[in-house]
Amino acid sequence: MTRAKAEPVTHIDDDRFRVTEWRFAAGAETGWHIHGHDYVIVPLTDGTLGLEGPDGAQSQATLTQGVPYSRRTGVAHNVINAGEAPLSFLEVEVVEGGDRTARRLAVLDRFLAAWNARDVDELMQCMAEDCAFHGSAGPEAEGRRHFGREAVRAAYAALFEAFPQAAWTKGRHVVTGDTGLSSWRFVGTSKAGQTVDVDGCDIFTFSGDLIALKDSYRKSRG
Repeated sequence: MTRAKAEPVTHIDDDRFRVTEWRFAAGAETGWHIHGHDYVIVPLTDGTLGLEGPDGAQSQATLTQGVPYSRRTGVAHNVINAGEAPLSFLEVEVVEGGDRTARRLAVLDRFLAAWNARDVDELMQCMAEDCAFHGSAGPEAEGRRHFGREAVRAAYAALFEAFPQAAWTKGRHVVTGDTGLSSWRFVGTSKAGQTVDVDGCDIFTFSGDLIALKDSYRKSRG
């Protein structure tokens, strides 16, 4: 049996949400699909949905205008308008960055590896053109601030010079929207022979896939 296709109209599609209005004539279907994100359905009309599952199972769901419901990633089905009147609903998918989030997490992995490799060139490959670095200590409330690629490069190189032996271990990363967080344990020996072994973190602001701001925080033993 051949059915008409439901009409999708995209209202929002960014790195956080995808909002699609689905419009169904009587008997129309979406076609077989698997949901790649958590989602919320907001019915715009009353109606009855016919649901065909991957194992051939069939069921129905009643839509009530303005009454939403949510489902998790991985739902697989074909959705059909099982009523005699047209119906429509909004599908709000929680994209949470999608591929961009994955790319930004990969940049943070590269960035941490570059610190442990003492590779300033690679560090700067992870930084945006217009970038800044706020150190964990300095004369200002934000720490010592460095603006622009040359200043940031010099600050990174100075840190390596100050600590001939240094490692950033136990690295963990989280990205949400344009903000990233890395936690780590810094273990190093300064030029004066002082040993440092403390936990710390960086709060990042992204521009595109690259780091626009690295804002550093480090524990102080006392």
